[in-house]
Amino acid sequence: MISPRSRLSAVVLVLVLVLVLVLALAVSSPLSAAASATPHPSGTSWSVQRDADALRDTGVTGVAVRLETPRGTVTARSGVGDLVTHRPVPKDGYLRLGSTTKTFVATVVLQLVGEKRLSLDQTVEQLLPGVVSGAGNDGRTITVRDLLQHTSGLSDYISEVFPEPSAQTYFTHRWRAYKPQELVALAMRHEPAFPAGTRWVYSNTNYVLAGMIIEKITGRTWEQQVHDRILRPLGLEHTDTPGTRPFLPHPHTADYQQFAADGPMTDTTIPYRPFDSGADGSMTGTARDLNRFLTALVDGRLLKPAEFAAMRTTVPMPQDSGHPAGTRDGLGLFSTPLSCGGGYLGHGGSGFGYVVHAATTTDGRRTVTVSAHSRPADPQTADRQEDALRNLIDHALCRTT
Repeated sequence: MISPRSRLSAVVLVLVLVLVLVLALAVSSPLSAAASATPHPSGTSWSVQRDADALRDTGVTGVAVRLETPRGTVTARSGVGDLVTHRPVPKDGYLRLGSTTKTFVATVVLQLVGEKRLSLDQTVEQLLPGVVSGAGNDGRTITVRDLLQHTSGLSDYISEVFPEPSAQTYFTHRWRAYKPQELVALAMRHEPAFPAGTRWVYSNTNYVLAGMIIEKITGRTWEQQVHDRILRPLGLEHTDTPGTRPFLPHPHTADYQQFAADGPMTDTTIPYRPFDSGADGSMTGTARDLNRFLTALVDGRLLKPAEFAAMRTTVPMPQDSGHPAGTRDGLGLFSTPLSCGGGYLGHGGSGFGYVVHAATTTDGRRTVTVSAHSRPADPQTADRQEDALRNLIDHALCRTT
């Protein structure tokens, strides 16, 4: 027979165990923050969080995801906001958009085309006389379309401003800013990779020139035009063109670059100014704003049908382009197949210590932005991280709920 004292002890023990379980569930690990939905089926939330954790498990220090669907918004965070305090990755933190800037710039150029102030078939020489010349480069053979679609053959200036991949080079030169004309002049030291319009090779020089053309045509900088034509009309209050201003607004996740395979992670949250200050990759913003921009673009709120059709007219890319198989390049917008059929439109951006990918289904019904806040030196690890990021995007956009 059980005594009253024993019965009371058993009840107390059960209550203690329940309390411990509740506390364990309430305290989240600093390495993973559960997905939130507003509102959304738990299956999608679970899938997004699973894929964010899988990306973190490849060695990424911090991951953030924001997915917009007809049923609501799903967010996921994984890893830590920085390696010193191990604070959580912030909700909707500020990001460096990197080359996603190019989609904004291409949109402005195509708006000017729609206004008959510019033609995609005009040559660089007609618009910027004498700028593209020397070492076999000829602005008379390169069109605006070639610039936006990376079929110009022009050398990428980045090899000139960061010739040695080391932490020492980063710290020595990170405050050095170049004018657009200086960056183009650096690229003109090298022969073109091929005659314009015959092949595809990604080159940041193309969009430096596109920014210069916007200013030549309008009398205002590309930054001013992006603000007036895109950010202000769409109410993207958390997106900016900071130019040479180096600091991200708060909150944000710290970025880390590993410069040597056996080396430490270097805090590179302050960008490398030589290639983070122009029309090819300088913008900052949030995942919320970036998703709104892509949705507005696909919905027809930024471009007329003819200009958006031109943007979506693509060319094939070589297998070693670093993009998923079947990806084709349009004008500031890539088209990538989905494993479930159809495809998505988007653009990625990267710099020292960060990778950002923004993508939307072709009907604009599902849009996702993923940010990873560290980059490894080991190529195999980098490939695994890129595969995990691509899988996340594919899963997020393929779900039907």
